[in-house]
Amino acid sequence: MPAPDVAALLAELERSEPEAAEPARVAVEWLTGGEALETISQLDVCEFLWYTLPVKITGDRPVIARALGRLLRLGGMNRYAALCDSSATTEILQAYAQDGEEAGTAAYQEALEATGVLPPDVPELAWSSIMGPEELGAHVACAAALELAIMSGEPVGREALTRRWLTSPRPELGGDCWLHRVHGERLNRWVLGRGNARRELAQPFEVRLHAPIPMPAEPYLEPLWWLLGMAVEGVKLTEKFNVSRAMVTESLDRFGWDAMTTGSVRGEADVPTLTTLREIAVHDLRALRRTGRKLVLTSSGRGLVQRPENLWAAATSTLLLPAKGEHDFEISVREAALMLLADGAALPYEELRDRILEVVNGEGWRSATGSKVAPLDLSAPLGELQRRLDALDLRTSCSWREPWQLTTVGRAAALAALRSQALRPRQYAGMG
Repeated sequence: MPAPDVAALLAELERSEPEAAEPARVAVEWLTGGEALETISQLDVCEFLWYTLPVKITGDRPVIARALGRLLRLGGMNRYAALCDSSATTEILQAYAQDGEEAGTAAYQEALEATGVLPPDVPELAWSSIMGPEELGAHVACAAALELAIMSGEPVGREALTRRWLTSPRPELGGDCWLHRVHGERLNRWVLGRGNARRELAQPFEVRLHAPIPMPAEPYLEPLWWLLGMAVEGVKLTEKFNVSRAMVTESLDRFGWDAMTTGSVRGEADVPTLTTLREIAVHDLRALRRTGRKLVLTSSGRGLVQRPENLWAAATSTLLLPAKGEHDFEISVREAALMLLADGAALPYEELRDRILEVVNGEGWRSATGSKVAPLDLSAPLGELQRRLDALDLRTSCSWREPWQLTTVGRAAALAALRSQALRPRQYAGMG
């Protein structure tokens, strides 16, 4: 059966229902972007009706939706035409008109999820809200596969089908898979970044980070394993909900962390690295929670303990997660530091700071006053990175007086953190 021709369909609609021809023309131009009508999918139609039409197109939107339905029906695309006339479309357009864009968008997202054709996030890939061409191609292909499975009457496991579609070699990609294409696109975008110094520093990592970083065979993340092991029976806390003085002393003896005092250590407040380790476990990994005056393992924590490779991936990514009050600037500083240290260089603090300054200045960051002359203060983000590296036992020395140098495990952890950062989904501001 030949594909429906848009011009011919519009001409036929003009003859039979002249009042519908113009709104149908507007709708189909937005819907297809000038491509052939047979290229559209259910996802395309839903996104047009439930987002593009109410947000980006002026005019009588219910009339435009109905006119598009008439055009699609003329073209034999009855299933898509039914969406134009559906109660879901009517209710979503009313939500936008009566309750505003936020309410309309929430109704659209709920209805879209209910269709079953929206590719879900999977362990290998969380979808971006701002997609490059490769990711958009992967998303469209996965949505089409889900739609076809639903139409054929197959029981559809959306996550399993999406994972299979992303990771299977595709003839149309020359034997490559969509996941590799998306990862390559994200890595390239991350390398290009902002500023020449940043690009030169990141360029060698594009190839190095394409494959997952293997978990080390030797002991790794020993302080974290120690804390999680203690939490199996419950870590007792003081009245102020700090860990006990005995546990603080044990941590110093085991891991050689610096204390804030030259005298006797009185409690957790004297060992900031221990507090950082606790914050990583509680807030970043959600592996521990406080119940009464104890820290105990959560179900997520038990899962991480049982799957060391998952603990490795999750823990290393915390090197580039923002701490409370941190924003993009602080993460840029930490990211540059890890790139400079990833090959095992031993850098005195002052040299490391100066080399990072060259990178972040080239990215266009300014001091808090907005001055181009006042130097940027890197002490806070580098202090946070130092505590995180030491909390996970990734530096050769925990002393500020010694040059910064990563252990063998630390170099692998730096690469794993950079890869996680480079491959993260790209979101609009405020979407996380």
